[in-house]
Amino acid sequence: MRHYVRAFARLIPAFLMASSPALADGPSFDCRKAQLPTEKAICADPQMSAIDALVTKAYGGFEPAFGGDKRKIARALVADRNACKSDAACIVSAQNNALQTYGFAPPWVQDYNVALIGKKALDLAAHTPNPADQPLPASVGKCGFTHIKTLTTRLGDDPLETAPPEGGSAATFTNGGGAVSYDREPGLASSKVGDPVVMCLLAIPRDCPKDDLRGKVYYGIDLALKGTWALPDSEHLCGGA
Repeated sequence: MRHYVRAFARLIPAFLMASSPALADGPSFDCRKAQLPTEKAICADPQMSAIDALVTKAYGGFEPAFGGDKRKIARALVADRNACKSDAACIVSAQNNALQTYGFAPPWVQDYNVALIGKKALDLAAHTPNPADQPLPASVGKCGFTHIKTLTTRLGDDPLETAPPEGGSAATFTNGGGAVSYDREPGLASSKVGDPVVMCLLAIPRDCPKDDLRGKVYYGIDLALKGTWALPDSEHLCGGA
């Protein structure tokens, strides 16, 4: 398994180089006064600096969808970011989640996010030759090992392997997590029940009705290298039908 992980990992640096356009100045704060590990990491990376500037700009036009407190939502998103300390994959996941929440997430940021979190997942696998199952990640940017428990259509009616494309995709994992799509997700369709997986939490919805926790987004990579995916844990995001 480790041989295949190393082979795929060699593709990541080139993708990171190609995932962002020319960058604007940033970040939104004075790097000479940076004190937190997260702030210092942002200042040291041009992409993260540019993303931080985008987050501040997007916040200016943000209006909560469900009547929540704009500042409270922003504080939760900043707390997600600062909890990452100097972990770049975690920071970009938190910042991309903020951009998604504020309604402005450029494609290059999302691509950069997936590239970084993919590299983090592969690095974790490469340094853990015989992983045991771990709890479902609960914080943005955190990763853990699990196994595929079921692979079915979106509604769970039929095995995914033999189902028609219009049936969508769904998976459950031995750590209690799930993934679902209205489309036939290639990363899931190429996987098998029992395959080892690294799952990373990409996003936690913060602009939601009270007690509606649906819509966490997880990145997954099948460690047999049969596919990757980035999917929510429910058919509808918070506030949906």
